[in-house]
Amino acid sequence: MRLFILFFVLSTSFIQSQNASKELDAITDTSQAETYISEKGSKKNKLITFNEAKHKTRLAQELLKKRVGGKTTVETDFEHVHYKVVEKYNVSHYRVSYILLNGKGKTQDEINDVRDQIIDKYKKKLYSFAQLAKQYSISRNATRGGDTGWFTEGRLSATLESAIINDTHALNDIFKIDDVEKDSYYIVLKTHEPENIKEIKVLKVVEPK
Repeated sequence: MRLFILFFVLSTSFIQSQNASKELDAITDTSQAETYISEKGSKKNKLITFNEAKHKTRLAQELLKKRVGGKTTVETDFEHVHYKVVEKYNVSHYRVSYILLNGKGKTQDEINDVRDQIIDKYKKKLYSFAQLAKQYSISRNATRGGDTGWFTEGRLSATLESAIINDTHALNDIFKIDDVEKDSYYIVLKTHEPENIKEIKVLKVVEPK
């Protein structure tokens, strides 16, 4: 009897896995993946974005090498976790470091004096840009030395982002950006040239064993 029950459980698990595999085969784009997630109603099923620059896990690197439609399955003690690449594309990414100064209650001349002092300290190599960012910047990324990390359009304030994306400065140039309406004044260091970075959208489907 116990052997029969074990055989039944294993057979059921195999059939469920086969059914999930067939369902995944039928999904060919992001829209169908979103519909599948909605219809299944499981919070474990997700549409995940992997970025070649940010995601360095073995799973992410394996999936980034696959073509659209490529699949892989990860087995745990209790679940089959299926991954399928449903979209693959390149996105323009940008990266700089910046220092943000609050200009509230200060004149333009006062702000420029402070910025000139900071830039002078940097150019004379008295301090690194990261050290100056930690000392002067009021932005949350000050703890990272002002580094934005790789970002795509729509992630930063409109004025700062537009100046960075449309900028013509050379690598390692340092320059100023003013956002007068928000009393925000920046010192920007161009640390990287823009890059087209590979991203994929992956459908994650989890089923119990």
